[in-house]
Amino acid sequence: MRAAFALAAAALLAAPPALAQTPCLSSADAESIALVAMPEIIRDAGRVCAALPARSLLRRTDGPFLAKYDAEADRAWPAARTAIAKLSDPAVELLLMSDYARTMLTSIFAPQITGRIQPADCPTLDRLATLLEPLPARNTAGIVVATLQYLKAEKARGKPASIPDLPVCPADAK
Repeated sequence: MRAAFALAAAALLAAPPALAQTPCLSSADAESIALVAMPEIIRDAGRVCAALPARSLLRRTDGPFLAKYDAEADRAWPAARTAIAKLSDPAVELLLMSDYARTMLTSIFAPQITGRIQPADCPTLDRLATLLEPLPARNTAGIVVATLQYLKAEKARGKPASIPDLPVCPADAK
């Protein structure tokens, strides 16, 4: 079961040609997926940025900052699961109901994001995390999605942008 789910999740994240024709995700759908992925991305960034001082926010492995993201990820999972199902084959929908689905998806997705982090990026990322710390996790997810929408629009206008090609609707789409 785990192997089948891993293959299905990998296929979903690889965005095969059939997914290119599916409708884009609304901001709310994309934000729910971001909320589910954020705790693992933050933890993974902390591992990648191990050279940061131990007191830095990204290096913390527990505490109120991560607890806030963990709680919101739990609340967002049902909506994220529904959003992911919109993009996937009907066979994957059953796998998304598995107890392993969320863990498997975040363990595949987080390294795709944190694998782009260079050691020189770590102080800036820690500063960003510190600036975002007082915000509710939902606001941070909204900032991530709005930034992605902006960068996709810039890329569509021919401006250079290195962003993941995720099926997120433009900001003005409803």
